[in-house]
Amino acid sequence: MTDSNNLIDLYSKRILALAANIALTERLDSPQSTVKKRSPMCGSMVTVDICINENKVVNYGHEVKACALGQAAASVISKSIIGSDKNQILTAREELINMLTKDGSPPNKPFEELEVLQPAKDFKNRHSSILLTFDAIADAINEINMIEAKKTF
Repeated sequence: MTDSNNLIDLYSKRILALAANIALTERLDSPQSTVKKRSPMCGSMVTVDICINENKVVNYGHEVKACALGQAAASVISKSIIGSDKNQILTAREELINMLTKDGSPPNKPFEELEVLQPAKDFKNRHSSILLTFDAIADAINEINMIEAKKTF
């Protein structure tokens, strides 16, 4: 199979459908944390707003300007993030990294639909866009954790 055919396969109808249907695209008025990330590899950008209560995401909004793969990842995440706890999210991020770089299994519920991105493992230059939303969320969680830790002192 040629590289051209591999790329065509990569952008499957399922990925394109996810990319076209991203939820929670309204930015939040009063987020606990806002993080903007840009992929230097491709220029994709995402801004996430997040609110967490008792370790669970209670409100979320994002703005996604990315390729179809980054949009598809953001779409899956946005459908599953409300109600997810911080550890679930960070674990799913690690599972996605392992799926893309080490032939690991796809992320577990509620982020299992990210398996659609398995064909991208052979396209390392696309990984940063796929991981961009999770990277921004991880930074936001870390920021919230630091704020909460300061409150306890």
